[in-house]
Amino acid sequence: MSAAQVNATATAGGAAAGPVFGPRLAAGLLGVLLAAMVSGLNNRVPGLVLADVQGALGLATDDAAWLNTAYFAGELAAMPFATWFAITFSLRRVHNGALGVALLLAAVLPLVHNLHLLLALRALQGLFAGALIPLLMMSALRFLPPAIRLHGLALYAMTATFAPNVALWLAALCVDRLEDWRWVYWHVIPLGLVAMALVSWGVPAMPPALSRLKQANWLGMAVGIPGLALLVVGLDQGVRLDWFQSPLIVTALASGLVLTALFLFSEWHHPAPFVRLQLLGRRNLGLGFTVFFCLLITLSTAVALPANVLAHGPGFRMAQIAPIGLIVGLPQLVLGSVVALLLYQRWVDARHLFVLGLVCIAGACWLGSGVSSEWRVDQFLWAEVLQAVGQPLAVVPLLFLGTSVVAPQEGAYVSGIINTLRALGSVFGSAVINQLMTLRTQFHGEVLLDHAALLRPGLPQAESWHTLAGAVAQQASILAAADVYRLFAVVAVLLVPCVLCLQRIPAPATATLPSPSPSPQPPAASGTAPVALAGPLAGVGAGTGAAVR
Repeated sequence: MSAAQVNATATAGGAAAGPVFGPRLAAGLLGVLLAAMVSGLNNRVPGLVLADVQGALGLATDDAAWLNTAYFAGELAAMPFATWFAITFSLRRVHNGALGVALLLAAVLPLVHNLHLLLALRALQGLFAGALIPLLMMSALRFLPPAIRLHGLALYAMTATFAPNVALWLAALCVDRLEDWRWVYWHVIPLGLVAMALVSWGVPAMPPALSRLKQANWLGMAVGIPGLALLVVGLDQGVRLDWFQSPLIVTALASGLVLTALFLFSEWHHPAPFVRLQLLGRRNLGLGFTVFFCLLITLSTAVALPANVLAHGPGFRMAQIAPIGLIVGLPQLVLGSVVALLLYQRWVDARHLFVLGLVCIAGACWLGSGVSSEWRVDQFLWAEVLQAVGQPLAVVPLLFLGTSVVAPQEGAYVSGIINTLRALGSVFGSAVINQLMTLRTQFHGEVLLDHAALLRPGLPQAESWHTLAGAVAQQASILAAADVYRLFAVVAVLLVPCVLCLQRIPAPATATLPSPSPSPQPPAASGTAPVALAGPLAGVGAGTGAAVR
């Protein structure tokens, strides 16, 4: 379906008009955005200080490693289904219910010392908090008027470009400034309560559509949730347990793939699926979301990789590394909207902005590949600046290109697909980078030890093998990071021709001209007017009965 056809469909279909945008609705959307940030911080901050949590609770290293996996599993399991529940039971009710449970669990988690109970609660927190991000795409872009609708894309993009990067600074604040590890869970509670109050006051009431309960693909959900959760277990624990050398990983991956395949098969053939997979046949969705998946993996090099390199340096604390996250994260508060303003210009091609973003990210990775043991935060500055500019230039145009070929009644399906890919891409990207770091560190370590053995007779007698081994391990890790940077610089460049193959979407109309008479006007001819945003941009849930009024 072309963008012009989508526009004609939306016009002819007469999608239900949303509430009038004003200060109250803007406050409600701000609450949804803050709740999505709560979800992102719940994901990242506890994982960054896992060693402190482990020590405080007296957990073994192997046991503590499952805390992040439990959260990731719950988060991914929620992504395909969140918007369906919001349409069925009403957005405000589902949003505040999920947020309330996530905050309650954040308050309780530091008080729990039993490992199995802790893992169960962390998985539940991931399940409820993970539902908040799809609701941001559904609600913010549903209610924003056309003149500022693209800024809703910038808000959603911040869940991938702002929260994960600022989390490093927040983790350092909790551990090094507040000196209380429990704040890694508690810090989201004040922000979450504000978000809940704003949503309660600002998001309009919507009638539930309980008739949808009889139509849902419950069998698909029954196999989809455990299937996605098991995939996360296999991917997140694979590096630590040496992949196929572990029966647990083999079982998790095999079971996860089979159950997920059954879920996708049932969704493909079900008349009322949670995610409509046939939409991926459209070029801007199928190819665009494939690029998005690869981009998410590449974005992992922005903060996680330099922080990992610096963390292994002598005498470094997290507070000293935290500025790296702020360099990338804070500009996103402004740059996303700047990119949205550019996309409203008729002379701008969104694909070219996307390419420019990929070039910036590739340049950042190439600069990072020059890392050495002498590097500190200052040496990463220009690489992080390029990341800060490149991320919104890539993510916002990608979302615009994808969602603009979607009819209004298809928006909820697209939200489920893109958010599932987002969560899966983050876990898969972490697994890929960790595996590459492990393999390249082993390779460089062996090479350096061979050279050290040859030079051993010429070394000072005071030089101990223990000290030498430590120096070799540090240099091997740095050389491995440089290799990873180079690889993803190439990946970013290889994505450029894929982006240029996407369908060009003209700039959306920013206003509707007043009609000179009360009689309805015929829709503009296909291809002769700017394409109106559709899908999540024109009203998620339109065409789904009493979902949105």
